[in-house]
Amino acid sequence: MKKPKVAFVCVHNSCRSQIAEALGRYLSSNVFESYSAGTETTPQINQDAVRLMKEMYQIDMEKTQYSKLLSEIPQVNIVITMGCNVKCPTIPCKYREDWGLNDPTGKNDAEFSKIIHSIHTKILELTEKIEKGELITESD
Repeated sequence: MKKPKVAFVCVHNSCRSQIAEALGRYLSSNVFESYSAGTETTPQINQDAVRLMKEMYQIDMEKTQYSKLLSEIPQVNIVITMGCNVKCPTIPCKYREDWGLNDPTGKNDAEFSKIIHSIHTKILELTEKIEKGELITESD
């Protein structure tokens, strides 16, 4: 079976969804393919997220990622929304869940780190669900 494709989605695709894409690749690339996107883009990934991901995981998100629109990613099986607090973007999928994460943009490093740790934990939980076949993820 092909690995399912997972899209991490928020409006601007600059912070939480970018962190999730990076951690999905780092922690679970053997189980699923990670993408991130939004309905709007920003000129660069949130610089606090970039700095903290380098410090915490030695991941340089700017080397492999950029802010993308939903139309720029392939069709996915699973959509994870970050908790947009506005109308979250919708794309077709076989499974969807919202992680309800607050946007740490403009907050201190401790708040950013809490969100990064939450995303790390949720990536591992998602990986386990996929491995156990608890989600409808078969590729067409």
